[in-house]
Amino acid sequence: MELLLSLCIGVGLSAACGFRIFVPLLIMSIAAKTGHLTLVPAFQWIGSDIALWTFAIATILEIGAYYIPLLHHALDIIATPVAIIAGIIVTASVIGGLDPFLKWTLAVIAGGGAAGLIHGATAVTRGASTVTTGGVANPIFATIELGGSFLTSVLAVTAPVAAIVILVLVLLLAARKFLPKFRKRKEAIH
Repeated sequence: MELLLSLCIGVGLSAACGFRIFVPLLIMSIAAKTGHLTLVPAFQWIGSDIALWTFAIATILEIGAYYIPLLHHALDIIATPVAIIAGIIVTASVIGGLDPFLKWTLAVIAGGGAAGLIHGATAVTRGASTVTTGGVANPIFATIELGGSFLTSVLAVTAPVAAIVILVLVLLLAARKFLPKFRKRKEAIH
């Protein structure tokens, strides 16, 4: 049961990395410092003072960058692999008591996969916003993504199972809305 709970925490935090890379790391650092999150020994540095300040500064810079039109596009290109790596790290940091091969396999598949899936969805959404509104609506999407990262991070630490259930429901709703449109376009091309 503890492994499942740790995996839910890790996947929830990884999904939050898909929205914003440093918000979940900052929330993890705060939670570890206050005793609300237990990190495996190799990752206890995340709860250190220097890590807390580093994540706080990086979070502020990342949030600001997403509100600067050309910078947010460049950041999206860089953020895709970084979000996946961050998702892997945050998942590995909370899963203990497993063979290292199994732990890292779970971290890569579940953590990296969750971060990549969410980041890909947000990049596509923001790209569509740029095309349809000329980028005027992008700050709105940046704010929604920031809120999603913060909410998902806090839920992952405080109510990990609820965080996973909500993420699955959101992904199912998004798939239900966008997949039929994608299929229609694909059929029209052929």
